[in-house]
Amino acid sequence: MATHGKLGSAAVRNVRGSAIRDLLAITDRPGVISLAGGLPAPELLPTERIAAAAARALAAPSSLQYGLTTGAPALREVVHARESAAIGRDAGSVVITHGSQQALSLLAQVLLDPGDTVVVEDPGYTGALQVFATVRANIEAVPMDGDGMCVDALRPILERGGVRVVHTVSNFHNPGGASLSGERRIELARLADEFGFWIIEDDPYGRLRFRGDEVAPVAAHTDRVIRLSSASKIIAPALRVGWMHGDPAVLALVERIKQGADLCGSSLTHAIAADVLADEPWLDAHVARIRSVYGERAQALHAALTERFGDRLTLTEPAGGMFLWGEFGDGTDTAAALPAAADAGVAYVPGAAFAVVGGHSTALRFCFTTAAPEVLFEAAKRLATVL
Repeated sequence: MATHGKLGSAAVRNVRGSAIRDLLAITDRPGVISLAGGLPAPELLPTERIAAAAARALAAPSSLQYGLTTGAPALREVVHARESAAIGRDAGSVVITHGSQQALSLLAQVLLDPGDTVVVEDPGYTGALQVFATVRANIEAVPMDGDGMCVDALRPILERGGVRVVHTVSNFHNPGGASLSGERRIELARLADEFGFWIIEDDPYGRLRFRGDEVAPVAAHTDRVIRLSSASKIIAPALRVGWMHGDPAVLALVERIKQGADLCGSSLTHAIAADVLADEPWLDAHVARIRSVYGERAQALHAALTERFGDRLTLTEPAGGMFLWGEFGDGTDTAAALPAAADAGVAYVPGAAFAVVGGHSTALRFCFTTAAPEVLFEAAKRLATVL
């Protein structure tokens, strides 16, 4: 059947697909050790605890009914208490979303008009780049180093005007691995107060710290922050429970947009998440186990890659989260090498997939969460036969 005119809106045509999703055709093959995904370890998913919470939820008919657009009150109360404790004051309100990706999408619609400038880190989180392209924002990038976003590079962009939002993955950046230092968090907050932009502090990995001391969120230093997080990395992705916390006036606008997006979330999964998140003794022990396992795996992969590649490959020092970021200093093109790596039985994500304005052709991202240390050593061995 013939089609007439252009297919899709200008906003959709402006959005690039997820290179990571597109890679699955290459990496999801029998015998391939995939370090390309970003999945929690399946053996750490708390199936029994979730089953118990689900049984309790199903005893109440309300768990199978429509709910509030902003999310189940019990879940919002748990999240508000946790976020208020993190920032050091009882402030802000909460909207529960279908994962933190929906939170980011709704927030972009509320805060950004076409042509407004949003500043992101480079390399960037691909989900954020897709969201900001969808609302037809002007995306500006600032580089990262071992202390996260180079905040000192922001001022020239801010002085040109038009910046409405700065987006940062503040803890254990995806893909960059680094965390924003305490000093830079304070400076970013100060710039927000001076120039009047909003900060989206995207923090799905903050509880996965396995080394070093916690750093106060950016939201601890200014009210111009909307914090996003999720139950996906500490409980289970399939619950699709995320949230945003921050300025009540902004979140009231988010609620209005969300009514048109999905009316409400799942009362059942909200009840399950509220049950699990409120059980602090169990949750603390569960997260401690995740941290221990991920810490062991991160160190194993870091050691294996260092042994195989030495000074050729510069790696982030793993302190938490799910990813290692590496850069070859000898010009190795990681995208060009990926098919051969998959043929050798190992997969990664080329750095170019995360480039905001091009570049990162010699970089690559590894996810260490789903493989045991001995498998990670084998992956590094296979990779060395190709690179």
